[in-house]
Amino acid sequence: MILFPAIDLKNGQCVRLEQGDMARATVFNLDPAAQAQSFAAQGFQYLHVVDLDGAFAGKPMNAQAVEAMLKVVSMPVQLGGGIRDLKTIEAWLSKGIARVIIGTAAVRDPALVKEAAKAFPGRVAVGLDARDGKVAVEGWAESSQVTALDIAQRFEDAGVAAIIFTDIARDGLLKGINWDATIALAEAISIPVIASGGLASIEDVKTLLSPRAKKLEGAIAGRALYDGRLDPTEALALIGAAKAA
Repeated sequence: MILFPAIDLKNGQCVRLEQGDMARATVFNLDPAAQAQSFAAQGFQYLHVVDLDGAFAGKPMNAQAVEAMLKVVSMPVQLGGGIRDLKTIEAWLSKGIARVIIGTAAVRDPALVKEAAKAFPGRVAVGLDARDGKVAVEGWAESSQVTALDIAQRFEDAGVAAIIFTDIARDGLLKGINWDATIALAEAISIPVIASGGLASIEDVKTLLSPRAKKLEGAIAGRALYDGRLDPTEALALIGAAKAA
């Protein structure tokens, strides 16, 4: 069970959005590399990074900040945002990203995901961000007509390493993860699912470790870590104890 601290990049800075709205961004750190080092020092073992500008532009926009992070931390980093073609996937993986996350292209170009997952086993994840059950694309600016389950099922035998499922309505609002929808998705597919959007407190971590969430690979924590609602030491100790039990 992995707790992924999140670094969202906008204009080279570490921010958190509310419900994916770029106009509702709070800057938490001007230096993303320093933030990554801080998470490493706290004991986290895997970093989740999103290039927000890239998600809207359809191509990497915060490469300098990502590369700076890769230089200062040794833990694996998964990266999403603006990754829409094989060339970009190859470039990031060659630079040291452990796992790329494909979002919009997973809806628009499923063949790309299948090709990438075959070429780079274990290093391609799919990001499914849902609003009212329907998947949103282009940095959440547009809603599609397909459900997260519809898309996840397309990749059942493709070798996708994980599905990162975000409930946009809860993202950045500290209302708690939408466990029912996330667990239902995890139980309907064989691909590991990572919960995202709204993690608010140690109670969410306890739910993550409960028997009902046993099919989940982990969860992503953002704002709760930045504003102190989630104590990383307490959260990681709970996860460590659960692994040892």
